[in-house]
Amino acid sequence: MPGPIRHIVMWRLRGETAEERAAARLKVKDAFEGLKGLIKGLNHIEVGLDVSDVDYACDVVLVSEFADSAALKAYATHPEHLRVREELGDLRVGRFQVDYPIKGAGA
Repeated sequence: MPGPIRHIVMWRLRGETAEERAAARLKVKDAFEGLKGLIKGLNHIEVGLDVSDVDYACDVVLVSEFADSAALKAYATHPEHLRVREELGDLRVGRFQVDYPIKGAGA
């Protein structure tokens, strides 16, 4: 797919108490924000923590933008990304993803 692509991932995280879930949220946020500037083709990365407290909400959202689908594919196996995945281990109990081309980008 030519052109920039947006990659959005949302997670539900493990934690028995509100404090454990809050700590898990911060760990995920810090880990992914640490990827800024480390991966070629990763043009933007933003991590948001849910504040709604509704029972069906995800805990964390990652919004990232890549130069193209090849850059997104390379990110999936990049050593820094794999390090973050390993670091976070089994914190995640649910994962949802959407990838789509960014309309009008670069035009």
